[in-house]
Amino acid sequence: MGSAVETLCGQAYGALRYDMLGIYLQRSTIVLTLTGIPLMLAYIFSKPILMLLGEPAEVASAAAVFVYGLIPQIFAYAANFPIQKFLQSQSIVIPSAYISAATLVLHLLLSWVAVYKIGLGLIGASLVLSLSWWIIVGAQMVYILISDKCKLTWSGLSSQAFSGLWDFLKLSTASAVMLCLETWYFQILVLIAGLLENPELALDSLSICMSISGLMFMISVGFNAAASVRVSNELGSEHPKSAAFTVAVVTLVSLTIAVVEAVIVLALRDAISYAFTEGETVAKAVSDLCPFLAVTLILNGIQPVLSGVAVGCGWQAFVAYVNVGCYYVVGIPLGCVLGFKYDLGNMVRDDRRNNDANPHFIVGDIYNRLEQRGGDSKEAVGQMGRQEAATS
Repeated sequence: MGSAVETLCGQAYGALRYDMLGIYLQRSTIVLTLTGIPLMLAYIFSKPILMLLGEPAEVASAAAVFVYGLIPQIFAYAANFPIQKFLQSQSIVIPSAYISAATLVLHLLLSWVAVYKIGLGLIGASLVLSLSWWIIVGAQMVYILISDKCKLTWSGLSSQAFSGLWDFLKLSTASAVMLCLETWYFQILVLIAGLLENPELALDSLSICMSISGLMFMISVGFNAAASVRVSNELGSEHPKSAAFTVAVVTLVSLTIAVVEAVIVLALRDAISYAFTEGETVAKAVSDLCPFLAVTLILNGIQPVLSGVAVGCGWQAFVAYVNVGCYYVVGIPLGCVLGFKYDLGNMVRDDRRNNDANPHFIVGDIYNRLEQRGGDSKEAVGQMGRQEAATS
């Protein structure tokens, strides 16, 4: 839901409506904090939920202990995402990088103390993780308050943050659906892998592939943010052709890096898994999956960029429909049929992901929509801006 502020802040900054960035930041924080309450309830009842999904009692109990310590993290997210997007929309990224790096070092130290020295175990690890996120939130907020770069965009707390919450919630909901459908898809994959004939091997090999993919994916996430900021700024400035040019440049750069990643994974397919495990059986399974993983990495170099473009244009609802079709109508049912009926097991995971990314389907529509200045979604965002202008 936090990506809604990315759309609005980016376009407001491009349109030189600097005062609205602080309003959108506060409004998003309010909406996300309220949303965190039902999420907190889901965390509290995580054990019975996991047992209902078929997990063993021992696994459900251990997971629940870890999740309890993550409850404060929910509300840290509610503040962090709007702050992060508020800064990114102004092309302010270096302070957040320094803060994150410093917090990472502190997090490692505190985790070691909590888990090994104090002996808090899983609950200690999760509590430290929550604390680390709150440190990031506090440090970024201090930067906003004292930095000259944010003087035009942050003018303090305002009652305007409580107006227009419904319109903001609608865009936030579309953003949440877009991203949650993708995130939940991977969690469903883990649950399905646990039901395969050899669940231990399936989960181990799948987790290693997902870890490798996740590490590489972080590079594409950086391009996702860059694409979103540049496109939203250009659209806010009434420059749709510049936005389209941005899409082409960012996509090409990200794709080139993704191809290099895929080549590296293929070259190290027999050795890469030993960074995560010492088991030869798991290593062999990962090696067999690497060709699928390599193709996935290439497509993952495109998909996040296009998602960033969608966020910058306010097309979250469009991407949500694409995700529903690719992930849940085609991906998961087809994967279950191939994995269980035809006994292809874990290999289906990466192959299915290649189809789910579906960048070739999306990219043509993106260029058409940019030429039309964002279509209905852009108009909806524009209406919100006009409403703000009328009330301010």
